[in-house]
Amino acid sequence: MLRRIVVFGLVVSFLVFVGVSVLRAEEKATPQEVIQKVQEAAKFLAEKKEAGLEEFNKKNGRWVWKDTYVFVFNCEKGTAAAHPIKPKLVGKNLLGVKDIKGNLFFVQLCEVAKKPKGGWVEYWWPKPGEKTPSRKITYILQVEGTPYQVGAGVYDDTISLDELNKMLE
Repeated sequence: MLRRIVVFGLVVSFLVFVGVSVLRAEEKATPQEVIQKVQEAAKFLAEKKEAGLEEFNKKNGRWVWKDTYVFVFNCEKGTAAAHPIKPKLVGKNLLGVKDIKGNLFFVQLCEVAKKPKGGWVEYWWPKPGEKTPSRKITYILQVEGTPYQVGAGVYDDTISLDELNKMLE
């Protein structure tokens, strides 16, 4: 009887572990989702212009999903125009900000945004709710007819920038 209880407990523990692992996997945004959301955000902001910025500041809005979010940058001014997770960044000049490896990643984001289909940049940034930086890869795209760029990223230690940029072809 005790043996059956122990075996049952182990089976239940295993199933709970597998279930939690599956749920966590579903909570991670994929690069394909990021590309789709960023392109959708660029169209939205191209239509709404300045009036659309507030939508990107909503922590529980349509531009925040799973473990990521869309932010809006203004490369001409070097400032964040909207950020749903870190609203204190809005209006601040970020071109001099470096990640823990010394990368001026906002400068890199602005350079990549100049490409016709945008592109991906790698840097180290804390995940929402965390303080320790993790490898983040962000897709950024120029918003047509505006001074804005929209971007979103994934936290992934395995995928390369080359693989990500091939998704844009």
